[in-house]
Amino acid sequence: MSLPVLVVLVVVGIALSVLAVHFTGGSKIATLAGADQALSRFADDFPDEKVTSVRVTADGRTAFLDLGQARVGIVHSVGDCFLTRIVTPHDIRTLDVDQAGAISLKLADFTWKGGRFSFADKADAVAVAAALGLNNPSLAREAA
Repeated sequence: MSLPVLVVLVVVGIALSVLAVHFTGGSKIATLAGADQALSRFADDFPDEKVTSVRVTADGRTAFLDLGQARVGIVHSVGDCFLTRIVTPHDIRTLDVDQAGAISLKLADFTWKGGRFSFADKADAVAVAAALGLNNPSLAREAA
């Protein structure tokens, strides 16, 4: 078989594989229907944790669950699944609340670095930052 024919077969095979994954739902992005779904998903992994409040981002891809004692549970969509974490101030590299009502969170965890999370209400962003231990949400915090 000639090299050009082999290259075409490989390219077509990869394209068909990608299309098959896409059309069978492999490229779907999970979203949370609301606080109840976030609570349920978090309870699957952490059944003994007591949640005092839930704040869902504007896009419905992430929920922050206040656990008290400067601990926050996170339910975040990754593809068509959700990952859950418990975050403490010790896990945070940087945390900032901007004027638009979004928090930027960078974690020391190598498996998930965090991100930027927008809320419909700036008060939710301030509350999440306070739950994570940020006393003055208008200032960026660099963890030591």
